[in-house]
Amino acid sequence: MNPVLRYIQGYPEHITTPVRQMVEANRLTQWFEKRYPENHTIKSEKALFDYTMGYKNRYMKKTSPLSKVVYDNKIHLINNALGLHTYVAKVHGGKIKTKNEIRIASVFKNAPEPLLRMLVVHELAHLKEKDHNKAFYQLCCHMEPDYHQLELDARLFMMYLETNNKNKQ
Repeated sequence: MNPVLRYIQGYPEHITTPVRQMVEANRLTQWFEKRYPENHTIKSEKALFDYTMGYKNRYMKKTSPLSKVVYDNKIHLINNALGLHTYVAKVHGGKIKTKNEIRIASVFKNAPEPLLRMLVVHELAHLKEKDHNKAFYQLCCHMEPDYHQLELDARLFMMYLETNNKNKQ
């Protein structure tokens, strides 16, 4: 099995077969660049925080505040994830201070905006739903109706990056 196909492991055959055929025919790059011709312009962490807060304020006003939203270059390598929501509790002077943080894999600093949006929505949904359950995915779809397609496309983006890195070596 081609190692880049690991990103779609677990998807049904009617999805994996055409993707596998596209990879084997070296058409993934062309397909991806046609589907997503431009990358977003949200490069700074302040811009990423503002972008995320826009979605939080629109869909999740009553959830806990966010203290930080950053690009993190360690996420993909260590956690095999694309984003992380962390909840940090610290005791300070007898009081417990809590912070919610969102970390987005730095490879998404140069990604199409819809894929960044999907990750932001995913991590925001964790403010309300900790597990990947039905309520979690319903919330994701409420914030981004095309959530499931964008989640698949984010996996295809990872395959696209890996395929193009091999082609450049």
